[in-house]
Amino acid sequence: MNNNLNKIESFLDEHHVLSLATTDGEQLSVCSLFYAYVKDEMKFIVASGDDTQHIKNINKNKNIAGNIFLETKIIGKIQGVQFSGEFSKLDDLKLTKLYFKAFPYALVMKPKLFQIQVNYFKMTDNRLGFGKKIIWQEPSV
Repeated sequence: MNNNLNKIESFLDEHHVLSLATTDGEQLSVCSLFYAYVKDEMKFIVASGDDTQHIKNINKNKNIAGNIFLETKIIGKIQGVQFSGEFSKLDDLKLTKLYFKAFPYALVMKPKLFQIQVNYFKMTDNRLGFGKKIIWQEPSV
């Protein structure tokens, strides 16, 4: 695994909420979701409901984008990750257990679980220098 991806995944391990942007081609939606990140599969596991605008959009267009960031007013400490990927229903019991281990209180709500297979990360980390970008992209097949 390359060093850039290690830096990105270390940041993801420190957080638990992502912003997700979707579109069906006309309607736009953005929402915040709790996530569990699966390093060896490079995917986020999230919970949502079929009645949300973002899931309605995803039913028409599975391509998504999102971000996770550290909220700070100190310029030298700004960090954040932007990502893109494909959103789909989760059918993996192992990953279901992983999500509920991270968020046991979610069991009460009996949410539907989904996965985001990441194909691109861009991290901004001003601790490494102002505007420093770290990029990882899925290799072309």
